[in-house]
Amino acid sequence: MTSATIPTTTASRTPADGARRVAVFDTTLRDGEQAPANAMNPDQKLDMALRIEALGADRIEAGFPASSPSEFRATRLISEKLTRARFTTFCRAVRQDVDTAVEAGGTRNHQVQILATGSDLHLEHKRGITRQECVAEVVDTVTYARSLGVEGISVGIEDASRGEYELLRTIAEESAAAGATCFVVADTSGHQTPDQYAALISAFRTWLPAPLQIATHCHEDFGLSLANAVAGLQAGADEVQATLGGIGERAGNTPLEEVAALLAYKRDHLGLYTDIDLTAMYPAYTALREIIGLVEPRNKAIFGTYAFGTAAGIHQQGILRNPATYEYVEPARFGRERSILIGRHSGRSVLRHLLDQLGAEVDEERLAELYRVHIAERPGGDCENIAVVKERIAASLANGVEAPART
Repeated sequence: MTSATIPTTTASRTPADGARRVAVFDTTLRDGEQAPANAMNPDQKLDMALRIEALGADRIEAGFPASSPSEFRATRLISEKLTRARFTTFCRAVRQDVDTAVEAGGTRNHQVQILATGSDLHLEHKRGITRQECVAEVVDTVTYARSLGVEGISVGIEDASRGEYELLRTIAEESAAAGATCFVVADTSGHQTPDQYAALISAFRTWLPAPLQIATHCHEDFGLSLANAVAGLQAGADEVQATLGGIGERAGNTPLEEVAALLAYKRDHLGLYTDIDLTAMYPAYTALREIIGLVEPRNKAIFGTYAFGTAAGIHQQGILRNPATYEYVEPARFGRERSILIGRHSGRSVLRHLLDQLGAEVDEERLAELYRVHIAERPGGDCENIAVVKERIAASLANGVEAPART
């Protein structure tokens, strides 16, 4: 199909248990950053690129060098400082974009991702070109990038999930013949279900046999970006494109932390894994939030403020006896801590636990009074950290009176 050299990748490395390694392509600095309120300057992008490299990402998308001087400088900085991960630049199917990308980052360790238009909807209403013109511009740009000595050439097929198979197959096969080595199958509008996206990836896999590489690129519009990405990997994709915290256009992209966590926990079931350092993800996400001014969500998987917190008495009773009762996903594995929050939904079990820790023995009447004052009728309806309640109860016991809870 092609005589192009396929860049070295460890995505297909198979360990003793037979699991297949999934390569990770991080697009936090491009697709994530181009969403509203997520702008970063070149130095901030470099800081995040180095953090993402330290996590174990295989490829880091530096940005779109032809779009602005800032993107150009960010690409140059990142290309000079990465020591292990490859960097990728985003280019339209235009020779000038490739020239700018190569000027910014050189050819070594550099993957150029060339944008292809994958649906008739986009061809007619956005581009105003024919299918033939679409294929011709992509093939020409791939050929040109290869002539410059670029080490890796990727074709990112926008709106592939709404494209006709005839068009998609032509783009894929002719681009591969011209020297493209990786193909990004984008569910740009986030409209597909896992079975639909798996079928699409399966089709690409038949058109593009190994060692040509296929990457997933899924959006969160229906909350299915993780499910779709995993379905695509199971159907034969080699690489997952993701962002820290799932930031990105509209509702966002596949969250890096979620796909890495899921594959770590479900390795035996899915037969897939990544080399992402789970314990380092939350500090990297915290740095990202500080840079772009993102408020930490309360209930987000892995990264949410209360992702490992509970205020329900029934849950607390189980966790205090054995955390595994309600913690399938373990906080310590992600550098997080468990939080038990005391509020009106908490029961007497947590109060008995605190009293045991304090070495205090009380009768049922005193227990009921402590519960009434410090939990059931505490002023204000929100929760308190268990350590705060413990301190207040200790003071009450020392004084021999039930000091009212502070508002």
